[in-house]
Amino acid sequence: MDRVERAAMLHHKGYNCAQAVACSFSDKINVDEKTMFKLTEGYGLGMGDTYGTCGAITGAVAILGFLNSNGNLAGPYSKAETYKLVKKMTALFRSKNGATICRDLKGIDTKNVLRSCDGCIEDAVTILETMLADTAK
Repeated sequence: MDRVERAAMLHHKGYNCAQAVACSFSDKINVDEKTMFKLTEGYGLGMGDTYGTCGAITGAVAILGFLNSNGNLAGPYSKAETYKLVKKMTALFRSKNGATICRDLKGIDTKNVLRSCDGCIEDAVTILETMLADTAK
């Protein structure tokens, strides 16, 4: 099962969008799925209130941050590079879907759904996989 399929399966099992994306990459960062599940629980539904950034994006950002951070508490100088990666991820997602905000993607105000949760999860996983493959080259 590939990561897109795994993320979809987790979402259908009841994981929120952030959990589905992040947990589908937990093996990549050597964090057990239960820990990742707990860490990302509040990020679904646009940070729990349908107004914020799409949970699928925040789940992917958690993975990007984990992989890119230098982990140096005395000199946390990897932030600028991580922010560039996040900006790239959100730009790619926005280009594909027209928005990054859960409320807009779900069409809560406009009644015009731009992308389903399943679609957002698929896109976030695919974008993250591509970005990780590009950085591995």
